[in-house]
Order: sequence, then C-alpha cells, then structure tokens
Amino acid sequence: MKVENVIIKPVLTEKATNLANQKVYMFYVKKQATKHVVKNTLEKLYQVKVGKITSFTRKGKKKRSGKKMVTRTLPDKKIVYVQVLEGKIDLFPQV
Repeated sequence: MKVENVIIKPVLTEKATNLANQKVYMFYVKKQATKHVVKNTLEKLYQVKVGKITSFTRKGKKKRSGKKMVTRTLPDKKIVYVQVLEGKIDLFPQV
C-alpha cells in the first residue's frame, strides 16, 4: 500500500494530546491497513522508531436525518495507537 492509502489523518482530541506527552499517537487509518504496513509507513514518513501498535475498529453511529427521519449508519473507522520509541512526531508545530 502507498503512504497516502494507509494513513487518513491524525486524531486530535483531548485524549490524544494527553497521550502525545507519553509518546503515544493516534491515527485514523484505512480498514485494510495492517499493523506492519502502518509501522513501515510511519517510520518512513516521520523518521521515527515505532514500538507497540494497538488497533481497533470503531463502529459507525446510527444517525437520523431528513424530513422522514430515516435512519442511516455512518461508516466504521479504524484507529491505531502508535508508541514511538525514538524520535518525535510533530503533530502540533511550535511557532
């Protein structure tokens, strides 16, 4: 898989920023991406050494929308937690 086909975007929430202090980063990735592919991609992209990777799939929420309040399900999202051993991923650039 190519780099642009693996990582969708980083997760920027309060929990993710607190984990970034411990060198653990969260990313949305494609559903087909495996842990090995994510590890290789992050090491090439950010020049860091990746340790432990934990992945899980968050089920899509059910939403009601429209005039008739039709229920539809949003797509599932795959999230990975990446522990960095050496180096740093700069998600929050310092000015």
